[in-house]
Amino acid sequence: MSYWITAAVALLSFALAAIIGIVLIPFLKKIHFGQTILEIGPAWHKSKQGTPIMGGFMFIISSVVATIVGYLLFKSDSMIDLTEKTAGNNAIRLLSCIIFSVLFSGIGFLDDYIKAVKKQNLGLNPKQKMVMQFVLAAGFLAMLYALGDKSTKIDFIFFDIDFGIFYYPIMILFIIYVSNAVNLTDGVDGLCGSVTFITMLAMSSICGILKSYEISIYASAVAGGCLGFLIWNLHPAKCFMGDTGSMYLGGAFVAVGLTTHQHLMIVVVGLVYILEALSVVIQVSYFKFTARQHYKKTGEKGKGKRIFKMSPIHHHFEMCGFSEYKIVITFSLAAIVFSVLGVLSVM
Repeated sequence: MSYWITAAVALLSFALAAIIGIVLIPFLKKIHFGQTILEIGPAWHKSKQGTPIMGGFMFIISSVVATIVGYLLFKSDSMIDLTEKTAGNNAIRLLSCIIFSVLFSGIGFLDDYIKAVKKQNLGLNPKQKMVMQFVLAAGFLAMLYALGDKSTKIDFIFFDIDFGIFYYPIMILFIIYVSNAVNLTDGVDGLCGSVTFITMLAMSSICGILKSYEISIYASAVAGGCLGFLIWNLHPAKCFMGDTGSMYLGGAFVAVGLTTHQHLMIVVVGLVYILEALSVVIQVSYFKFTARQHYKKTGEKGKGKRIFKMSPIHHHFEMCGFSEYKIVITFSLAAIVFSVLGVLSVM
């Protein structure tokens, strides 16, 4: 595939996302779909009260449109015969990635809608989210299986392990963890968009190396859309992506990785996401453990200790005095390092 196609797709998605913001932000303000800030968050985040949410529609729309255009260009440039089974399966894989990402975004949309209507920073409860994510993850794996991906092996570069029937429940949990990890990264102006721009560029390159060109187009479109969104989301943000956007990005990232059977690359390239979510797991687990120990000794409840000043870990850095710009730059540089390692490992 000509590299100009992936570049054109990224550029088109960038332009569309940036232009959509001109119309979308005033509309969201008009219908009063603004963010409600939690009391437990950093005090200076109170100034963000009322900032429009659901800005993720910018890159959702732009990436889908750009992918369709890119695929048509690719089909024309490569003279693909869609009647061939391989070509047809590749097209369906691409469509499956898009549908899965959009449906995952739908969960985020419900969450954002409830927040916007009730004016609370509490949307769907954890059980509701988990059930819906479980169903979508299982459905996506079933689709990949139907398309011929029956391998239950995970490649760890120097060796692989065949998990057999246990592969599917492990992957369902993996999908839920990674997609929510991307969601957790969205807590500072420009952070999730910047990191995802880098990671999706890396995934696009990896897909290109593996000759999975259709998926490479989609990854490139998502990256371009993130860059267009950042025009409106860098500090001070004029709009937030909301769970609508972050759940879409999480779904897209994990879908691209699993469709190309690059489980390890999801971890390596997305290590910033993984560590963000891990910081929450560590914080909550340690707090509950120390609270339990304290209760046994004194009979007092809720007196646990914390490892971080606040989690996810980007908030810890905020509480330590890092500016939002400094956090975005630091985490983006880390994402670049992890992405380069990921690309090099498949070359």
